[in-house]
Amino acid sequence: MPAKRELTMRQIRQMLRLAHDGVSAREIGRTLRAARSTIQDNLNRARTAGLSWPLPGDLTDDVLEQRLFARAGARRGFRRRAEPDWASLACELKRPGVNLTVLWEEYREVHPDGYGYSRFCDLWREFERRLSPVMRQHHAAGDKVFVDYSGKKLAILDGATGVVREAEIFVGVLGASNYTYAEASWTQGLADWIGAHVRMFRDFGGVPRLVVPDNLKAGVHKASFYDPELNRSYGMMAAHYGVGILPTRPRRPRDKAKVEAGVRLAQTYILGRLRHRTFFSLAEANAAIAEVLEQLNGHVMRRLGVSRRDLLETVERPALAALPDTDYEFAEWRLARVSPDYHVEVAGYFYSVPHGLIREQVDIRATARTVEVFHRGRRVAVHQRRYGGRRHGTDPDHMPSAHRRYAEWTPERFRRWARAIGPNTEGLVLAILANRPHPEQGFRTCLGVLRLFKDFGPRHAEAIAAEAVARGAFTYKSIAALIAARRDRQPPAPDTVVIDHPNLRGPGYFH
Repeated sequence: MPAKRELTMRQIRQMLRLAHDGVSAREIGRTLRAARSTIQDNLNRARTAGLSWPLPGDLTDDVLEQRLFARAGARRGFRRRAEPDWASLACELKRPGVNLTVLWEEYREVHPDGYGYSRFCDLWREFERRLSPVMRQHHAAGDKVFVDYSGKKLAILDGATGVVREAEIFVGVLGASNYTYAEASWTQGLADWIGAHVRMFRDFGGVPRLVVPDNLKAGVHKASFYDPELNRSYGMMAAHYGVGILPTRPRRPRDKAKVEAGVRLAQTYILGRLRHRTFFSLAEANAAIAEVLEQLNGHVMRRLGVSRRDLLETVERPALAALPDTDYEFAEWRLARVSPDYHVEVAGYFYSVPHGLIREQVDIRATARTVEVFHRGRRVAVHQRRYGGRRHGTDPDHMPSAHRRYAEWTPERFRRWARAIGPNTEGLVLAILANRPHPEQGFRTCLGVLRLFKDFGPRHAEAIAAEAVARGAFTYKSIAALIAARRDRQPPAPDTVVIDHPNLRGPGYFH
């Protein structure tokens, strides 16, 4: 008969200790949850091998197993049981819903006289210990991706100035296949952090259920065991892809190790192979990183006999969620309070909101192309983002009715009005607008001056405008004073009619 080997080496050591203390085979079987015949068989093997408690301190499990079973079994016609393909089982174990019980049942269907479940698990753990630390992690396919920045940086030389700038290395590792993504970026800031996630999902060809970051400040405002507080932009990115964010728990080294194991491997593999190369741009560095990753992900792992890319294609990718139709566009969120002029500021530029929200707190979502303003979850304004030109972007519908009539005023409109009078008047208007920090500040002055000129003919108005430009009189008051002075100096016209009437007192009356 085949030898009975259902007990693990740990249980056999406990069996020998209990037998040494005088415990019966039946009681030992009850303690170890094994049949009395199994206990008796193993005690007989220990006596035949000359083993008794206490065992020598340097006696390893491998040596103990060899002395109990291999040699004694050979003398008694022992035959070794069929071995599973452990590498294949390691790959199968990564599929969703697969565990050792399922794999053992399938194994026994093919080999009815094969190993019992406990021995099967014991042998699996022995095989697992021979795997690398990264591959020993147990994660279901499509479940998690671990992301972090490498502690080491990549030097990039500016060819024009000779200045060396260090780039950060972002690394993401899928839990089941250990397929690795990496890229270089200038900072660990929010825009680079989220952008790296977008490109990583695109490279995977799908989205896992969870992203596990290492409480990076760009993504996690407040680390907490129970309720970590995510950056709002990071949370919006996660909502776009339908992925959960599960930061590692503070003061939990094992959580951190899961994130860092793949990062250390990628860091060593990438930086070690690029250490002799000089890069002159971020794009050049990322192209080189992509080449090294192709080698890493395509390398056949000795114990498993498959590559990370093979595992991605066969095991991981089918379990990933589909990518959305469009990539997430990075947006920065922040709180603001509407100023008395019904505008909010974003990077030095001002954008209007409905005037009824003056002094209210609003949320601002700013992308590279647009600025959106939300009040209590409802979008109340949207503007094209400004990077130059006028600093104020004002929607006329946001203005109070008293301000709305000024919305159509433009420098060009005032030029047209002035040009209709003459070139000197046009030159005066241009000078008034140019003499203000912002052209809008000269609109009222131009309007007042043009209204003053309505009392004069074009020739007289042109003369006044020329004199104002010559004197540098570019305010409403100075031009009005200039007009008054010209009136005082101007003699009565020859065709002026003097009215004679008895009720009119002449100059002599006052002498």
